[in-house]
Amino acid sequence: MLNNTVEEPLSAPSVPSVPSGSPVLPSPLVERLTRVLFGTRADFTRACFDREHGPWRRLAAAEMFRSRPGASAEERLSLAYGRLRSVNASLSDGPAGLVADVRALAALHEWLGPVDPAFTTVAGIHYNLFLGSLLDQDRAGGHGPDGGGRDLSDFLALRRTGTFLCTEVAHGNDAAAVETTATYDRERDGFVLRTPHAGAQKFMPNTSPAGGPKSGVVAARLIMDDGTDQGVFLFLTPLTDAAGALPGVRVRRLPNRVGSPVDHCLTSFDDVFVARDALLGGAQGRLGEDGTFIGGQTGRRRRFLASIGRVTPGKLSMSACAVGSARSALALAVRYGGHRLISGVRSGQTVPVFAHRSHHGPLVEALATVYAMTFLHRTAVDAWEARTERTREEAERLVAVAKGWISWQARTVILQARERCGAQGLLENNGMTELMTGIEGVITAEGDNLAIFAKAAAEMLVPARPGPGPGARPGPAARPEPAAMPGPAPASAPGPASAPGPATTATTATTATTATGATTATTATGAAPATGAAPEHQSLTDPRFLNQLLWYIEELWLSRARERMRRAPHGDPLARWNAASGAALRAVEAYAYRRAAEAFGAAVRAVRAVDAVEAAGVTEGASKAPQVLCALRRLFALRWIDRNSGDLLARGRLTARHLDELPEAVERLVAELAGHAPALVAAFALPEEWLADRPIAGSGYVAAYDDAGAAWHAARPAVTPGAEPPVSVLPMR
Repeated sequence: MLNNTVEEPLSAPSVPSVPSGSPVLPSPLVERLTRVLFGTRADFTRACFDREHGPWRRLAAAEMFRSRPGASAEERLSLAYGRLRSVNASLSDGPAGLVADVRALAALHEWLGPVDPAFTTVAGIHYNLFLGSLLDQDRAGGHGPDGGGRDLSDFLALRRTGTFLCTEVAHGNDAAAVETTATYDRERDGFVLRTPHAGAQKFMPNTSPAGGPKSGVVAARLIMDDGTDQGVFLFLTPLTDAAGALPGVRVRRLPNRVGSPVDHCLTSFDDVFVARDALLGGAQGRLGEDGTFIGGQTGRRRRFLASIGRVTPGKLSMSACAVGSARSALALAVRYGGHRLISGVRSGQTVPVFAHRSHHGPLVEALATVYAMTFLHRTAVDAWEARTERTREEAERLVAVAKGWISWQARTVILQARERCGAQGLLENNGMTELMTGIEGVITAEGDNLAIFAKAAAEMLVPARPGPGPGARPGPAARPEPAAMPGPAPASAPGPASAPGPATTATTATTATTATGATTATTATGAAPATGAAPEHQSLTDPRFLNQLLWYIEELWLSRARERMRRAPHGDPLARWNAASGAALRAVEAYAYRRAAEAFGAAVRAVRAVDAVEAAGVTEGASKAPQVLCALRRLFALRWIDRNSGDLLARGRLTARHLDELPEAVERLVAELAGHAPALVAAFALPEEWLADRPIAGSGYVAAYDDAGAAWHAARPAVTPGAEPPVSVLPMR
């Protein structure tokens, strides 16, 4: 929830201060912001940053991760696999320790994703999807009749690289319908993998011989020898050796994807035999000693979801990659804007381009968004780590929605940052083009964002939701009867095509632990208590009021979706879903904004708690951190409220006075925050080595384009009248 105090402005300068051409040196304010950005729910110390993020930050600065301009796609792919081996050898707790630590996996993606998306792709697949699936199954005691673990030494030492083959040409977000089969062969006590037609070819990254021998966990339908289809399971399958594809395995490279040069391939199987221990069974089901199938989870879809459980940590990793990429692009844009000089108002005067409101306004608003993205990601990681059986469903929903919302926001931020850098932002050596293309892969990975939102929308439509608290005027919240609603479903969880469970009770109490350790009660929707005052007496500087408005926006779109679904023809689930889905998807977006604002509020409380504990040593600069964060949070909330202000006005949640005040409030916050932009991006703690590889990050960026052989470096030779001057065109390095 947002902090329940009226916020005071930072300052009200008539002209915002602007970034200088030099990087911001560490300061108490920057240090405090860094600690809050990279802290956990219970730890906002520098030691937390050094422990969880320091190792990956050092790797991002290491020589092996320095930029290699001019490298071909194949050279960059080979470099990615080489970096994977170097990182693997450097892991202090070993690969198994990394796989078991969702925070470490996310931090790897957060710091190294912006540096080398190809490396991050192969690392995420190997560690999370491949090794994670194997180790999770071994921990669950699901390997073999005796529950013993398999020998993973080749994969831990990267003598063989792991891949994950789930998606098929004809099956992506409906991966539970994959058509690759693994038929039990009782005589040989194993399984025969077969690709029945072109649409069942695996459509996944990095199964080619590039990078050395590989094995994959292959999603295939378990067909027993009596013809019974037991649903989709994973099967550990060798794919290639040093010479190429193994017998029966066919691997073909797909056309190069835009951006990251990962070896995406089509992979198919022609009667490939694997032994019984290839089956990754466990709670979802296993093969008995006598060759009979022993079911665990009831229902083939549940078995499939249990098999691909590593997709949820993968979503956290994708969110981390998006957050890190957005921060990197924004840091480049703010730094460049501070030392890109343009003509001023007076003749002979120059000013940084950042001095113009038209330039710094979008970047300041992007800063508010990126801080919110970061805090929402931290909250999602916390929720997933603290999940119980009772809270697992909500934690999975938060992780999924956060992945979709964060990566979509990252795309917008990266494009805005690129545009603010003009043509420089389009040059490969400045690093933004790789961020632009890399985020597209994140949006699609671990479940397409739209499918993720559609699943969350279907889940949110059914339960009755509590109102925002006593004294508030309830909006329409009609609840339809539970009904099956078709729609796209990501591979990671049941989608709208499955029948939602029974409606929950009207109010479900949950508890949330604050940064200071106190426990506060919230409703199932996270709504704040009402302020008790009528809207005409509310202020846009009161975070309690802003929190109410964020909740009302979410409830408004849910109510619309329910009403549209109720009016649709009964007996036609697709028509009902289509009628409701537009508004329901807006409700999911509103849910993401609300949860991000709440995470932002928790960060403000955290920095205030740090100040309270360290009161004697808090410097004047560090004491500004709560004010700066409050201003950012308010700007973030007001921009979303502004987008929905018409609906809020029509329903009496806002008044005409509020609508008049909104634009001025936003302008005032932008002006107040513009001068803090250098500190806000310095708090991202990006390695100077990474920044040094990108010319626009430095005040002397022109020097990167200097020409040692040009005339301005030497005395001009005499030119014979009528003669053409010599011309030399050389490639840049």
